[in-house]
Parts: sequence; C-alpha cells; structure tokens
Amino acid sequence: QEQLVESGGGLVQAGGSLRLSCAYSGRTFSTYTMGWFRQAPGKEREFVAAVIWSGERTYYADFVKGRFTISRDKPENTVYLRMNSLKPEDTAVYYCAADPLLRSSTWTAQTVRYWGQGTQVTVSS
Repeated sequence: QEQLVESGGGLVQAGGSLRLSCAYSGRTFSTYTMGWFRQAPGKEREFVAAVIWSGERTYYADFVKGRFTISRDKPENTVYLRMNSLKPEDTAVYYCAADPLLRSSTWTAQTVRYWGQGTQVTVSS
C-alpha cells in the first residue's frame, strides 16, 4: 500500500530552521518525482519544491529559492526539505507529494498522484 509519512514540523521563531522528512513506501516511488507543497489557512495549496527520481535535478518556487533545499535519500526511501531563514509567511501545513511523471516548478496540486497527511509548520515573529 502506497504511503507517504511526513515528520519534522513544529513551531520555530523567524530566522530559524526546520527539516521536514517524508518516508515513502509501498510503491516504486524511487522512480517518481517527489516534492513538497504547502497550504496556509484560507489559501490554495501551492508548490514549494521538487526533486526528480534520480535526485540530480531540483526545482523550487521563487519564494523559497536560496532558503529551502530538497533532497532525497534513495536507500532510505526518504525525501527531505531543509528550511532555513524561515519567515512568518512560511507558516502552513506542508505536504509531501509524489507523481510518476517528470515534474518541475510548474507542478500543480491538481496533478499530484499521491499525498502525505501533512505536517504543520508555524513560524512566529
């Protein structure tokens, strides 16, 4: 059974850092594009970052470039999102996502095949 399980969310002060993890199992996710989306209250779910199946190419939304880093550990079946220099506007539920197609920074929530349950990130000012 396909499963994506996020962890690592929490409360942090502005300027701080967090690392989110997404452990995947049940499918050949090793050949999937993996990524992160986020959804703030009252807003649509939006793309944050993605990494292709090989881990050799990554994509980011403009608002996180230079602050967030996505990576994948294929032997551990885990995808990470390292978030530095966090801002209050980064507060949202962060969702792990997976799709069998090659995706980039134009990846939309409507085309995600598999979702995790989400993890809350709250950045205080």
